[in-house]
Amino acid sequence: MNITHLRYAVEVEKAKSINKAAENLYMGQPNLSRAIRELEEELGITIFNRSSRGMTITPEGEEFLSYAHRILEQVSEVEAIYKTKKHDRQKFTVSVPRASYISHAFSEFSKAIDTSRPVEIYYKETNSSRAITNMLQNDYKLAILRYQDTFEEYFRNLMEEKDLKSRLITEFSYRLMVNRNSPLAGMEKITPEVLSDYIEIAHADPYVPSLPYIDVMKRELADYTDKRIYLFERASQFELMAANERTFMWVSPIPKSIKERYNLVEIECDFHNRIYRDVLVYRKGYVFSELDKLFIEKLEDAQKEVMN
Repeated sequence: MNITHLRYAVEVEKAKSINKAAENLYMGQPNLSRAIRELEEELGITIFNRSSRGMTITPEGEEFLSYAHRILEQVSEVEAIYKTKKHDRQKFTVSVPRASYISHAFSEFSKAIDTSRPVEIYYKETNSSRAITNMLQNDYKLAILRYQDTFEEYFRNLMEEKDLKSRLITEFSYRLMVNRNSPLAGMEKITPEVLSDYIEIAHADPYVPSLPYIDVMKRELADYTDKRIYLFERASQFELMAANERTFMWVSPIPKSIKERYNLVEIECDFHNRIYRDVLVYRKGYVFSELDKLFIEKLEDAQKEVMN
């Protein structure tokens, strides 16, 4: 028996369903069922009765789960005690979309950290699905999600279901980014037909809860080009655009220093007018640390700098 199995059993108790508990834990239902069976076999008891209506708790299960709750509470207390005793260590964790104004904010944040004390920083660039998983399973405290405003309901429902809170950082429409020497940079007006001769650089992992991947891709990727390079690393995207004048990319507003570094320009296009939102997400009841507050301050500064 281990702590993970105790947490699994408590989540099944809470959800009253293996399928729902597996979804909440971001794991496969067969793996969760196997873990619960192994726990029951190890203890020699039946914790849950299974039926078509879901899971019910046996008398033995009720007794076991009361112990499980107490044990998990004690584990949390011990972790809280000894984590704070690790030389007053500062820790900051955040998952973010691949956005230059956010990375710019993070750079400014890093310069303001108190280096007289130990510090651990985890900054993960990823899509919204992994960002949520990092919060629920990997102990990340903050996340920034990016989505089209038409998907607001899907994300709001997900956050309510997972007991998460959010606050809006910014709204924007994507801008066309090209090499400063690209023929596109000198055009008075750019149309979708013009872009058909160029290569789009795109992310390949968009995510919307409850929507199939193929449907999300159809809504995110336009049909005016059939030439794409999918890149996950933002630095590689910029390096490619700096080297290849026949490429373009749709981006959130970019800090001036980054455009100058990679010889890039932004162009506003009337036909690409979808509204996107970046929202800060955290667990209900979570109290921001001093590092959290510092990052949010730098994030708001960067947002004002690039959006104005």
